[in-house]
Amino acid sequence: MKFVDEYRESESVRRLARAIARGVTRPWTLMEVCGGQTHAFLKFGLDGLLPKEIELIHGPGCPVCVTPIDAIDRALELAARPDVIFCSFGDMLRVPGSERDLLAVKAAGGDVRMVYAPLDAVRLARENPTKQVIFFAVGFETTTPATALAVLIAARQGIENFSLLTAHVLVPPALESLLSSPHCRVQGLLAAGHVCAVVGYREYEPIARRHGVPIVVTGFEPLDLLQGVYRCVRQLEEGRAEVENSYGRVVLPEGNLSARAMVNEVFEAVPRRWRGLGEIPASGLALRPHYAAFDAARRFGQVDKGTEQESVCIAGLILQGIAKPHACPAFGRECTPEHPLGAPMVSTEGACAAYYRYRKLGSTSLSVKG
Repeated sequence: MKFVDEYRESESVRRLARAIARGVTRPWTLMEVCGGQTHAFLKFGLDGLLPKEIELIHGPGCPVCVTPIDAIDRALELAARPDVIFCSFGDMLRVPGSERDLLAVKAAGGDVRMVYAPLDAVRLARENPTKQVIFFAVGFETTTPATALAVLIAARQGIENFSLLTAHVLVPPALESLLSSPHCRVQGLLAAGHVCAVVGYREYEPIARRHGVPIVVTGFEPLDLLQGVYRCVRQLEEGRAEVENSYGRVVLPEGNLSARAMVNEVFEAVPRRWRGLGEIPASGLALRPHYAAFDAARRFGQVDKGTEQESVCIAGLILQGIAKPHACPAFGRECTPEHPLGAPMVSTEGACAAYYRYRKLGSTSLSVKG
């Protein structure tokens, strides 16, 4: 853990933490939207450097975690077909559906393969013309350009045995839903820099104004995250609610116009069900009619059990920022990374996985005085 300790002992980090402490006059609750940021906060012990007035809660910014059980069940049914090569990112292989996960399908003889990019699935379709190759398209705005590119290339090359099981979701509608909830505790938001690198941050501006919540776009390094906290707290103390870009080396106001155009060519916004949050209008992406031939649900038919399973797991409350992983009675007992009850313990961006891994390292409380 030498690398982590060096970051925590960095004078720049401590100086910024002291600046935050000096500027706080009352308690504030901030949500980091992205699961990658949650892991960074805990890995580097940054939450322990913040004054006690600042509480960090964790948002729904883990695409694996918010994928609902009915989508997982649909994936399991398709992956078990003998004529299918089912492709997915690694985290999705262990997310439990109603009865099993994709690794169990693979163990039972299904041709389930982990890929690193959607284009890997296109290549497999080209190399296996007698098989139907399905890519489980999961992710926020960050991963949608790569999926759109895969569809465009498959269309251009006439690859007819490639299709998508689409579960892409969009961040702004989810934030709108969270901030509109009567249970919402969020007073300030740290927005994910990689999402904004693709789509920009203009969509966040009406959300900040409508709900009176400052939103700061941040990166993932310790200084990035503390700078985001500092700017967010400063706005709260000054009574402002604006969008600030604290990740200017990567994020432009309009984002990546080429990537956005490619996504818009292939996908359109649709309602989407989220694990723990329910159905949110215009929060998902579906293939436009021109590319509907690449829609696995259309090609193979729908499988929709449509209900969340009863469980001791409180993933929904964690994804809404209402509860933290330690509040779950199963955390670290019945639910571990080896035997997960819910997606937040499986994903490398899941809050439960972060708490399980890094809260076992000992105390993260560090003095910022001196």
